[in-house]
Amino acid sequence: MPVDPRDPATTRTLSRNRCFLYVAPCAYEDQLKLGFSRDPLRRFQSLHRRWFEFFDVDRIALVETEAVRDARSLESRFKREFAEFNATVPLTIAPEAGGHGEWYRGAQAGLDHALLSLENEGYAMHAPARDWLRDRLMQQRELLYSWTEAMLTIDELEHRAGSTPAQDAVRDALDALRAFAIPFEESLPAGVLRWYVEGDGNR
Repeated sequence: MPVDPRDPATTRTLSRNRCFLYVAPCAYEDQLKLGFSRDPLRRFQSLHRRWFEFFDVDRIALVETEAVRDARSLESRFKREFAEFNATVPLTIAPEAGGHGEWYRGAQAGLDHALLSLENEGYAMHAPARDWLRDRLMQQRELLYSWTEAMLTIDELEHRAGSTPAQDAVRDALDALRAFAIPFEESLPAGVLRWYVEGDGNR
């Protein structure tokens, strides 16, 4: 699905809509992303095209707040507490997604304790956030037919000399659904499904 790297939460600081503080550990190293977003799924999608492999989805934690400014306040609090663990941005992160000062190395244990304190304060927690993310992916699946049909024209479907950006985007989206055990075959145009199945056999 199309992703705007800009999160409305970064500009609508007084929004009363719910917002989330998120802690997203990387899958294969002791590094994590801290931030806040009104839609964490779209935020993760903007950070890395294979976000469901790059982040450890079984250790992502979301803290639900009533307003953007509440989530921003929690993020600022954690940034101060864990400033000594600030780390450089992984090279595979999309540079246009921003958030360059929100990566931390070696802070997981401390943040786990801080998140527990927030839960004791009465904040709604989604930890791990797999079920929450799966529900959001299910919502995105409703747009799958029209989006994939627009992305993969006949020329795109017949292109075999390497992957095109459109092919990569669709494949990543479908692989994410599969990673969360979400069925999608009936939500695809026949040509797109055939292309995906054939490509999967060649990988």
